Amino acid sequence: MVQPNSNEAKNNTARSKLVIAALHLFAEKGFEGASTREICELAGANISAIRYYFGDKAGLYRAAFTEPMGDAPCNSNIETYASLPLPEALTLFFREFLDPLKRGEELRLVMKLHFREMIEPTGVWQQEIDAEIKPQHEAMVSLLKQHLGLKRVDIDVHRLAFAIIGMAVHYYVGHDVVAAISPQLLSTPKGIDTLADRLAGYAVAMIEGEAKRRLSELDDEDN
Repeated sequence: MVQPNSNEAKNNTARSKLVIAALHLFAEKGFEGASTREICELAGANISAIRYYFGDKAGLYRAAFTEPMGDAPCNSNIETYASLPLPEALTLFFREFLDPLKRGEELRLVMKLHFREMIEPTGVWQQEIDAEIKPQHEAMVSLLKQHLGLKRVDIDVHRLAFAIIGMAVHYYVGHDVVAAISPQLLSTPKGIDTLADRLAGYAVAMIEGEAKRRLSELDDEDN
């Protein structure tokens, strides 16, 4: 096995410290309010490290905004979803989607930064939509099109995709509410995996309901 050299490991650690420090301060003060000097002091890094790793303050902000959440389910998984039975495909989707919830305090800071970005936009949110949210939606739409046996995607497929993904999104945007009402839901990694499994089951029922609705409409047209 090839081991990373000490310089590479050191660089990765220094970069990660900058991202986490930036996440804390950007979430608390916003892009304009958080200074690069403050971020470097919190990370224990030289001010030149920002240019070295991220190019500039905006690059560091983008890293803090996106990297702590990890990779999201996206178009690259469409073939995997398509190869699985519907329950298994949905379970995989939700497990990947909800995995960042296991990061605890880091997740809370990410959501705080995302909410702040909506109020004080820098343009990063639109990039997030294009790079992560839209591909997630397209992956779900593709899965629904396949399992509903459709030749084309219509508006109801998009409605259903938003409804299914929205079940999982609620646990991000309403994280504090969920934790206050039923903290055991998100308190352990196993609990989060169980939540993903349950959401997959609910989604299967929603898809079956949509299939029945479409069949009923066809019967009405024939009669």
